[in-house]
Amino acid sequence: MQSEHARIRTISSEVLSDDWYLLKKYTFEQQRRDGEWQRQSREVYDRGNGATILLYNRAQRTVILTRQFRYPVFVNGHDGFLLEAAAGLLDSSDPETRIRAEAQEETGYQVAEVEHVFDAFMSPGSVTEKLHFFVAEYQASQRTTDGGGVKDEGEDIEVVEMPFQEAMTAIRDGRIVDAKTIMLLQHLALNQFAGERD
Repeated sequence: MQSEHARIRTISSEVLSDDWYLLKKYTFEQQRRDGEWQRQSREVYDRGNGATILLYNRAQRTVILTRQFRYPVFVNGHDGFLLEAAAGLLDSSDPETRIRAEAQEETGYQVAEVEHVFDAFMSPGSVTEKLHFFVAEYQASQRTTDGGGVKDEGEDIEVVEMPFQEAMTAIRDGRIVDAKTIMLLQHLALNQFAGERD
């Protein structure tokens, strides 16, 4: 059987922008299922891989979310302030190390055990990023700082503790529209909080 890689031939690549992250235009040929080769081009945004984590308290039936301003969402008609699970780019770290640090920076919680639950490509038509998804239980005693993110990186993050059932309702009523957060809440609904869906 022919390798899937053998069906793709990269012809050229051109850097369009290297300001914030890397935007390139690729020209390639793909062999279609009928055997014909077809030339195509795509713009590909490479911002590195990332990790995200949803903190939950099983006894209290609560989750820790963050609220922060996202300019790309703002220019697409939203007020820009999204409720999200904590997340960040790996920056050459392994996913578990990075997400522990990110949870501390954004939420102030120093979690003991993190559980890797799955990986996903979030926008595979244009962005290279693979996101590593984690969950972790938290206790009030594990909050060692106020969180809020890193000011020098432009972060001004509000920490939001929310009942799990309210978070599930917030998906339906449009208060939570961030894909990674929806995915992690659904994971909790199917696993840690099975039977707790509103």
